[in-house]
Amino acid sequence: MPKTPSTHMGRRRAIGTLVIGAAMLVPGLARAQDPFQLSFSVDRSGAGPVKISGRLFNEGSMDVFDVYVTAEGVDTAGKVLGRGIAFVSASIPPRSVVTFAISIPAAHTAATFRVRVSSFRQGIGHQQAG
Repeated sequence: MPKTPSTHMGRRRAIGTLVIGAAMLVPGLARAQDPFQLSFSVDRSGAGPVKISGRLFNEGSMDVFDVYVTAEGVDTAGKVLGRGIAFVSASIPPRSVVTFAISIPAAHTAATFRVRVSSFRQGIGHQQAG
């Protein structure tokens, strides 16, 4: 059974739909697939796209490669108002943290935001000096 985190960092499989009120910058949790721990905040300030900033922690024992994160702004009926996809990293070593940023156009009226790791590969990697 999933644990409900008491901090802004989600444990694996934490479900995170963020309800936005009057605040401009709000921390949130996201549904993270193993081996990830994911957290994010939403910034609606400005006239441009909504900005999602986050941290992704590889808590697994293997490297992960070609990591992408998808963020969606959703209205109260569950309709996706806007979506953004970001390439996060070519490689994340075990027990390492990376940051990411995603812009979502047309999502200022979203009631909630969903953020998830949408694509990655696991394996054992070797970094080469270059």
